[in-house]
Amino acid sequence: MPTNPVIDAMLNRKSVRRYTSDQPADDVVHAVVRAGQQAPFAYQLCSVLLSRHQADNPFHAPLLFTLCIDSHRLELVMAQRNWRRVTNDLTLLMFGAQDASLMAENMVIAAESLGLGSCFLGGAPYEADKIVQAYKLPPRVFPLVQLAMGYSAEDFPPRPRYPLAFTLFEDEYPQMETNAVQAAMRSMDEGYRAQGYYLRQNALIPLESDRPETFTYDSYSWTEHISRKAGQWDASAQELLEQFARCGFHIPGHSAET
Repeated sequence: MPTNPVIDAMLNRKSVRRYTSDQPADDVVHAVVRAGQQAPFAYQLCSVLLSRHQADNPFHAPLLFTLCIDSHRLELVMAQRNWRRVTNDLTLLMFGAQDASLMAENMVIAAESLGLGSCFLGGAPYEADKIVQAYKLPPRVFPLVQLAMGYSAEDFPPRPRYPLAFTLFEDEYPQMETNAVQAAMRSMDEGYRAQGYYLRQNALIPLESDRPETFTYDSYSWTEHISRKAGQWDASAQELLEQFARCGFHIPGHSAET
């Protein structure tokens, strides 16, 4: 496979949860965010919040970025052009999620190239009300994802990924043969177990049903971990719909009490 410094930075990226106390300089922070801005955008529906309060940030990271879907800013621009928004909120949230996700990934790659580590924090949508209060966000701004960032105080290999043959499908989506699924599962699970990932994180998710526990840290790995998440959590969208509504976004055909 061909390689270059950009591809190397992307392939070497991993989620860092231990940071030094060194604060990145302003020009480094600005370079990371400016690189993020240059991501492909549909509407530029993304704004970025920054906290340098290391003692309060997750993992005591020197930097905590919160990337928001920002329709408020768009609507201010539209008002200057004497336009009123008619696009529905679900469409704006979809485009905004794309914009914010692409910007976040550009920021991660830029940070990696400058010697910084980072960790995505996907729980921001479920804490939108707290983030709104902390940053005094106006209506029509929704926190999508957070990035802890700084200089890494730990060193470990990148986490495993599915084999390319289980990810890249040319011309048509294949019929998934059991052997192919099981081979991809082995690739993920053996890679995580070799790194001792879940044992170090103490991250075996408890069973919430009457299913008997048959796993130990010697056998527990990524495919069981992700299955327990999707098989036990968030059966209802109500909590997320309520967070959308608190931020001024209303999904057509659904209601949420606020």
